[in-house]
Amino acid sequence: MPGLLRGVARTAVVAGTATAVSNRVSRRQQGRWAQQEYEQAAPQPAPAAAPQAPPPPDMTSKIDQLKQLGELKAQGVLTEAEFEEQKRRILES
Repeated sequence: MPGLLRGVARTAVVAGTATAVSNRVSRRQQGRWAQQEYEQAAPQPAPAAAPQAPPPPDMTSKIDQLKQLGELKAQGVLTEAEFEEQKRRILES
């Protein structure tokens, strides 16, 4: 009977150790999965805002440039095509 008791005791110790190890592995694995879910669900940082375009130049400077162009055209320095091209550039800037 002492051999049988020793075998039963050894089986109980092995089973208890296996259960403890299995539980620890399960908890660690669940913790890792929870961490992954948390990281995936966490809001991503917003991308940096695009720099805003500089404010358009003062309209009075554009008007002055257009007046100068008109004077150059009236003096015959600029052709109609050159005048239109320069006017387009000024208005687009």
